[in-house]
Amino acid sequence: MPSTATAVVPDLSDSRHRVIRRNGAVVPFDASKIQVAMTKAFLAVQGTGGAASARVREQVAKLTEQVLGALERRQPGGGTFHIEDIQDQVELALMRAGEHEVARAYVLYREERARERARQKQQEQELCTELQVRQADGSSQPLDRERLRAVIDEACAGLGAAVSPELILQSTLKNLYDGISEAELYQAPILASRILIERDPAYAYVSARLLLDRIRREVVGQPCTQAQMTERYSDYFRDYLATGIEHELIDPRLAQFDLDRITAALRPERDLNFQYLGLQILYDRYFLHVRERRIELPQAFWMRVAMGLAIEEIDREEQAIAFYEVLSQFDFVSSTPTLFNSGTLRPQLSSCFLTTVADDLDGIYESIKDNALLSKYSGGLGNDWTRVRALGSYIKGTNGKSQGVVPFLKVVNDTAVAVNQGGKRKGAVCAYLETWHLDIEEFLELRKNTGDDRRRTHDMNTANWIPDLFMERVEAGADWTLFSPNDVPELHDLTGAAFRARYEEYEEQALAGKIELYKRLPAVQLWRKMLTMLFETGHPWITFKDPCNLRSPQQHVGVVHSSNLCTEITLNTSDKEIAVCNLGSVNLVAHLRQPAGQDPLALNPDLSAEQILAAIDGEKLARTIRVAMRMLDNVIDINYYALGKARNSNLRHRPVGLGLMGFSDALLALRIPYASDAAVRFADISQELISYHAIDASADLARERGTYQSFAGSLWSQGVLPIDSIEILAQSRSQGVDLDRSQQLDWSGLREKVRGGMRNSNCLAIAPTATISNIVGVSQGIEPIYQNLYVKSNLSGEFTVVNQYLVEDLKRLDLWDEVMVNDLKYFDGSVAPIDRIPAALKPLYANAFETDPDWLIEAGGRRQKWLDQSQSLNLYFGTPSGKKIDDTYRLAWRRGIKTTYYLRSLGATAAEKSTVQTGTLNAVPGSLKACAIDDPTCEACQ
Repeated sequence: MPSTATAVVPDLSDSRHRVIRRNGAVVPFDASKIQVAMTKAFLAVQGTGGAASARVREQVAKLTEQVLGALERRQPGGGTFHIEDIQDQVELALMRAGEHEVARAYVLYREERARERARQKQQEQELCTELQVRQADGSSQPLDRERLRAVIDEACAGLGAAVSPELILQSTLKNLYDGISEAELYQAPILASRILIERDPAYAYVSARLLLDRIRREVVGQPCTQAQMTERYSDYFRDYLATGIEHELIDPRLAQFDLDRITAALRPERDLNFQYLGLQILYDRYFLHVRERRIELPQAFWMRVAMGLAIEEIDREEQAIAFYEVLSQFDFVSSTPTLFNSGTLRPQLSSCFLTTVADDLDGIYESIKDNALLSKYSGGLGNDWTRVRALGSYIKGTNGKSQGVVPFLKVVNDTAVAVNQGGKRKGAVCAYLETWHLDIEEFLELRKNTGDDRRRTHDMNTANWIPDLFMERVEAGADWTLFSPNDVPELHDLTGAAFRARYEEYEEQALAGKIELYKRLPAVQLWRKMLTMLFETGHPWITFKDPCNLRSPQQHVGVVHSSNLCTEITLNTSDKEIAVCNLGSVNLVAHLRQPAGQDPLALNPDLSAEQILAAIDGEKLARTIRVAMRMLDNVIDINYYALGKARNSNLRHRPVGLGLMGFSDALLALRIPYASDAAVRFADISQELISYHAIDASADLARERGTYQSFAGSLWSQGVLPIDSIEILAQSRSQGVDLDRSQQLDWSGLREKVRGGMRNSNCLAIAPTATISNIVGVSQGIEPIYQNLYVKSNLSGEFTVVNQYLVEDLKRLDLWDEVMVNDLKYFDGSVAPIDRIPAALKPLYANAFETDPDWLIEAGGRRQKWLDQSQSLNLYFGTPSGKKIDDTYRLAWRRGIKTTYYLRSLGATAAEKSTVQTGTLNAVPGSLKACAIDDPTCEACQ
């Protein structure tokens, strides 16, 4: 969000901004009228003397600038303001300036004018004509007030006293004008409801339902209420399939399903389960359209995805309905590429692709071309660049010297910008480099805003690929040696003890003069530069090579050379194989047992393992995961592969990544503060349950469909499960792995079952879930709550997000009111400085920046026990220091965490304060700031 303080006064007196008068007429914006009105109010109170007039002119000019600035922030691209809204801003500006007598005079004047207008309206009512609505064909029709009221009433139905249909209706009518277009009419109640979300989260559902009314009008071609749509959903779905097939958007095989059986399974009432942000995202980015006209409603969307994933099943109707049930009830959601493309003619359903780049021009530019092709069809990319020789190394073919890795990364950066996944979302790639590479120091600076811009990559992500030996040297205060990979070719494919032995041999050769191009420096010096650049630029991320490899089930057939764009995928890559992963996430909060009525001040920071197990609906979780794993496995066979190396790898190993979302929601539902032992215990136990059922489901799929091709020799075939592989890593380290290895389930039976075969080489990976969690209205992945009230910006616009759990608690305490809303705005969503909120409640609602990052590491370490891949783990620092960042990342390594993602620290303000009445707040100096990282490819920000 831009700062609310600005010295530049926008000029709203142009054709972009207009004013709706009280009679509905629309007139050009005239800033001089604001000055005139305020001047009259000042002079009425202070008189007309020369000195007074001069002071008035100066004060009025200053206040007018403030009013115009506030209005511009509301409509930066142009639009209409109601006259009452403008006058509200004038009144607010006067109060903030301490001009209370002037403000009082202004309010009394407004009230008198309002009474006068009411009298005139009463006298002239029979002479007023009905507002006319301009249709798409240019004709006009009278405003149908009864239908407008009916739509609003229907949108509020079932949401109780928290919402007011009358308030929305009156606000909507106030902003209508004679000659309003049909499109503006449908948008008006949405806007009226949307601004009320900060008052109560229930308005997020009202806004979504009002948006749904507009979508139904677009999809069906005529006004249609939810009740009317319920009756015709079956016929609509058949027409929708025919339209999609006709325009080559939908696979014709979907029409070959038993449509009577399919349409009977549709649940139109689930269209009402969306919040506004989720439905708007679906409308903007996911629903199929013909020449910009959407043809999908939500349940048609979910069923299209489900049918596409079941298209090669024997009983495809049964499986499609099972898939539809978990999707439409928000129990499990497939990743974005699957939602985009399932059931279409080009079903590119996979999420992530990992490649390794060869050390020659053919290999380098083939990799860049591969990036473009993979990005074109909605895949996130991770590239391993470690084999490319360093700056100054000898090139035999030209008898010259190499320019190193960086110039090629500039080309990769520009390719990602150019190929933007069909306009649906921005192309995104992450380059990985091992810590011993001689170009590592320049690699660390790629995201800096200073220096030679030809050697900067402002749009691409970067990550360090760190061997354990380096971390041991850091801990010991020892030196580290950098090499060019063409001089030390084995290091790229070696891990653990084998890497250590060969690396030390190369160091001895360098000291003996047998290797000329190298650099020796203190390991801690390089480590500090890594952390400094990470703090300053957000890159490169910290990821650990040896945990990813030594715990990999597939180490018998290759090496993990990098992770992916979001650091949760750890799969082998080679010149012959591009690793592919297929993702989806369980909604954890949807698998809790309904808790009894809660004391709003009672927290559970010490919840036991037995209590946590009792709180999770294990049977429902097992059912959901069994369906989800089948869906993910089907992706592999249905998927469109842009490259043969990706297809061969995916069919040979069949990896999938089942993750989770709604972790923070689950903690809030169970009243567990994130910074507590119970939260760490919950992370451990919930992940153990998910892992157990995912592995069990894959083993059952192997019995039904056969094991994956490279199963023989894998850790699975040896009966070594993720919990067992920790010991392999511990034995390779001089310090072992400092991690609690306790377990709640009996794994012995499953261990023997797995020996008989697995359908998937990898089963588990926790993605950021940035968009799909927004669609279903839960917290992202494993993140702590960002803020309790904030404005979220993404490709679909700006959306107010309010913590509904906090609102419910404050309502029970009779503390939820307009003053509390203003307090949360003023303190950027933090409850800590608000005196009215009981101290006992504040730990539960501490935001990400108020939570010590060690708690995220401890929870992440417990999850990592059960993962055969990794997790997208952001770290938040409210008051960062070099020592704290150093300690946190060393702790991550000691706990055996494989990868970390963004480092986030406090920066620019996140909440607009133009409507905060600061004089009535529990104000304190200073306020929390939002994430400072401004990265267009950041999943957590998108």
